[in-house]
Amino acid sequence: MITNKVQFIYENKLIELENPDPNQTILSFIRDRLKKTGTKEGCAEGGCGACTIVLGELENKKIKYKAINSCISFTPTLHGKQLIVVENLVSQDGSYHPVQEAMVKYHASQCGFCTPGFVMSIFAMSKNKNNNNDIKDAISGNLCRCTGYRPIIDAAKNIKKNYSDEFYKNSKTTINLLKKIHSKSIIIESKNKKYFAPKTLNELRKVIQKNPDSDFLSGGTDLSLKVTKDRQEIKKIINLNNIKELNFIKIKNNEIIFGSTTPLIQVEKFILKYYPDFNNILRRYGSVQIRNVGTIGGNIATASPIGDTLPLLLSLNAKIIIQTKKGNKQILLNNFFIKYRKTKLKKGEFIKSIIIPIYKNYNFKAYKISKRFDDDISSVCASFNFKIKDQRIHDVAIAYGGMAEIPKRAKNCENFLKNSKFSEDIFEKAKDLLKRDFNPISDMRASKQYRLEVAENLLIKFFIETKTKKLFRVYE
Repeated sequence: MITNKVQFIYENKLIELENPDPNQTILSFIRDRLKKTGTKEGCAEGGCGACTIVLGELENKKIKYKAINSCISFTPTLHGKQLIVVENLVSQDGSYHPVQEAMVKYHASQCGFCTPGFVMSIFAMSKNKNNNNDIKDAISGNLCRCTGYRPIIDAAKNIKKNYSDEFYKNSKTTINLLKKIHSKSIIIESKNKKYFAPKTLNELRKVIQKNPDSDFLSGGTDLSLKVTKDRQEIKKIINLNNIKELNFIKIKNNEIIFGSTTPLIQVEKFILKYYPDFNNILRRYGSVQIRNVGTIGGNIATASPIGDTLPLLLSLNAKIIIQTKKGNKQILLNNFFIKYRKTKLKKGEFIKSIIIPIYKNYNFKAYKISKRFDDDISSVCASFNFKIKDQRIHDVAIAYGGMAEIPKRAKNCENFLKNSKFSEDIFEKAKDLLKRDFNPISDMRASKQYRLEVAENLLIKFFIETKTKKLFRVYE
């Protein structure tokens, strides 16, 4: 069945929006339609957290609370969720929520512009019963320019334990309302724009066939910037996130397989067991708000030369399954990128899944260099995957982001190192070959010379950490 209505829960009521503007952001809807102005716009690109809201989603018959950036999320994506804004935290009797009480008690607000975003990030963390070790991660996507973070962290540490709030008291009502939202595909036509949210792959193929010139939304943290930063209109959007067949994680034939719309926050948690450094890099990928929404397939398809997952996937010889008009096609990710933001995807094609081999007895390490530790874009991202036996290099894969117009393998360096002795002298010679592999640009993030020097140093860092079996890392 098909509907033109977006349904979601707000203030314990089922809300229906008929043919909403597909390009309207949730932030705009909250401020202009709901007239709730606590949620702020700071950057319009998901970088400051002033616009943070929380969505409640039904997972395994329970509500999972997720902080997201409302400035880069479109209103139709509210379908099937519970919308919570900062004004909703105050109890019916006017008393503050325990998170707000802690923020007041520990003097964690000054000018107040960023405060609602911090409150919502900490609220989501506390509702999901995360521990104090997650505080810095939870607020890594929230910037404060006047108070400083110590009182905010103190507040988060001292929230009442096991508190019962209005959301807990109304959880059964909310769950029942969420269950009432039928699993219908959505087709919206508004202001000469169209929005499609099919529920199955079969429906998706039919939509693509009739609308091959559509933009795919898989998370949308990059696509939305066309509207918020470039001031463009997106005429046709196909949202892939409602298709359960594209959101999965499984192990098969010694390989990890991720559905393309698997959120990065889930990839981050699952990959830890197999590749701890992959987990470390993802924890610094944007923020919790970004990783709750952004997907692994979307990160690959945007083909950004500084997309943090891409050099890691390249060094792990990842493959992708592409849905074409004729069926599925499997290719190595190393053959996917053509030039800046250009891939082998043709109009109407999309990534179905990502396949990552599980390498046993290999040394895999990855490093991200950026101006800020958290919530920042890489100047250089490097990934190394070596098989070393009897002090010889039997297999090698080296990949960098931020060093070329595409994420790229260091082929000259790899060829030199393969079958060589695992020694400092060999690595010192190998690092000079990186100049043959890469000719980076200078921009606001780093100069060409800096990038080359960092790339060389990271190769040596890999050698030292592997040789000594010690980590030399800077942690927050």
